[in-house]
Amino acid sequence: MIVASSIALIQLESLKTGKPSVIAVAVASVAVYAQSATAAVQGVARGAAASVADAPRLAAQNQALRDKNRTLRLENERLREALAAAPDATAIADANARFGPGVEATVVGYDPEALSRTVTLDRGALAGIKSNDGVLDDDGVVGRVVATAPLSSTVLLVTDGASKVPAIVQRGRWWGIATGTNTSVRLEYVSQDAKLKVGDAVVTGEGRSFRAGLVIGSVTRIDHPEGALYQTALVTPSVAFGRLSHVLVVSPNPSAAKPAEPSE
Repeated sequence: MIVASSIALIQLESLKTGKPSVIAVAVASVAVYAQSATAAVQGVARGAAASVADAPRLAAQNQALRDKNRTLRLENERLREALAAAPDATAIADANARFGPGVEATVVGYDPEALSRTVTLDRGALAGIKSNDGVLDDDGVVGRVVATAPLSSTVLLVTDGASKVPAIVQRGRWWGIATGTNTSVRLEYVSQDAKLKVGDAVVTGEGRSFRAGLVIGSVTRIDHPEGALYQTALVTPSVAFGRLSHVLVVSPNPSAAKPAEPSE
């Protein structure tokens, strides 16, 4: 009763002064805060419901973006590889213009056990490649074909110990045989009269795999075995075998380089 009387007196006093009472102000403030809290809770609830309803669409968009990103990454990698391989392909096309006609091929395999210095090409008998055809790249002699299949062929590198190529020291025209050492090439059976010098260019002589004048490498060391009838020289190949990729397969007889006619 005392509280009720106090509230009544406060209200009567506010009516006399024409100002809102303290109690009215407090009640209004509480109502405003309550409405704000209610609106906030309702907004969160509506947002949560919208997010749940929109989740499948957002997941689909996210997956589509991931797929597009993966496609773009793969395309970027393909373009980088094509750009890296372009100079080699252009060089072989230039070599074909100089040394051809020949069959352009790509190295697709090496001897996995390294028992021999051989590589596998992605072109074979159906492209007109035959055993003993010569193999070049833009820098010089790579080796010769030793086996063919319809769609591939095997090349014995000039550095293999079984490789022997007729060779000529370009300066002075001294003859010899370029024999593989499994790491480089040794020029053997050169006359003792030949005045070899380090840096002399060594090229092919006319043979069953190559026509004359194709670069094999350059002399890096000269040996004069005591009492021997001939002198020898170590030759560094002009071809970088560690990065061999595109090659040109040629025949000493240009007419033999034509692809085989398809069977009926």
